[in-house]
Amino acid sequence: MRSAQQGFTLLEMLVALAVFSLAALALVRLQGVTLRTAADLDSKALGQIVARNLMVDVQSDPVPPSVGEEDGDVENGGRRWHWSRTVKPTDDQRLLQVDLTVDGQPGASPVVLSFVRVVE
Repeated sequence: MRSAQQGFTLLEMLVALAVFSLAALALVRLQGVTLRTAADLDSKALGQIVARNLMVDVQSDPVPPSVGEEDGDVENGGRRWHWSRTVKPTDDQRLLQVDLTVDGQPGASPVVLSFVRVVE
């Protein structure tokens, strides 16, 4: 009587190992993409906070901003942020349109905020 063979052949083990390694590599790549996305979202959220802070400065200043372009740097959240502001008159002489762009990291998309400021 021949005893029944049990277990896996070497070829079956190699195929199973290859499938497992492909799945593990896909998970590692997914984790890398997730980390980059989380860092980009963190930078974007902090950039929005910086833009809103600059907007509050413009809105609460008793003197309206001058028409034209202006830029500068501000420190917030342990980072240096570059901002640029464009002020344009609107059809209503009592209002100014302010376009604010905040850029924090090279390669990241800038935060853009547009709002209207009352001329007093």
